[in-house]
Amino acid sequence: MRVVIVEDSVLLREGLVRLVQAAGLEVAGTAGDVAEMEALLTGTVADVVVLDVRMPPTFTDEGIRAALALQRRDPSLPVLVLSQYVEERYASELLSRGRGGVGYLLKDRVADVEQFIDSLRRVAAGGTVLDPEVVAQLMIRRKASPIDRLTPRELETLRLMAEGRSNSAIAAGLHISESAVAKNVNNIFTKFDLAPVDTDHRRVLAVLEFINK
Repeated sequence: MRVVIVEDSVLLREGLVRLVQAAGLEVAGTAGDVAEMEALLTGTVADVVVLDVRMPPTFTDEGIRAALALQRRDPSLPVLVLSQYVEERYASELLSRGRGGVGYLLKDRVADVEQFIDSLRRVAAGGTVLDPEVVAQLMIRRKASPIDRLTPRELETLRLMAEGRSNSAIAAGLHISESAVAKNVNNIFTKFDLAPVDTDHRRVLAVLEFINK
């Protein structure tokens, strides 16, 4: 797996490089700003791009805007965004296209190397990863919605789905069987009126219903 790392902090960028390489993955290149990233991707094949939300020159939203531009230009290119703080609007905007292969993590998660590499692999494989802190804040501020129809166990299942967990990982986390998880997931789809249409990624759509309320 070839990883491109876009981070303006030299210290964090080099730290990410070492973590990725230590996990047996290839660092296809690094960049310190969006312009360098664009030049790098022109001649580099990447399987996933890791980039900071706040980048030069204004250190506001250059990184997330670059991530959205990458999604529009090449929807098949997975993107994992790192942020210093919980910024719900950015998480929602990143996931609003309803596709997999996207992730939003707080930088603190990088300290948990196993979790970070697992998230990187899941995003590269087309999964969706959302930081637990973002999920928690979205649960607090959500308004009345189909989510209110969910049982406590279904809501907990949806929360773990929003973090990008597979059915087997959800089963382990909730200490229930995979068949019970599958039943919860199907109930969520039914209560959200998500029909089994091949062209829609229902897990992503369920998460979008969750984060947009």
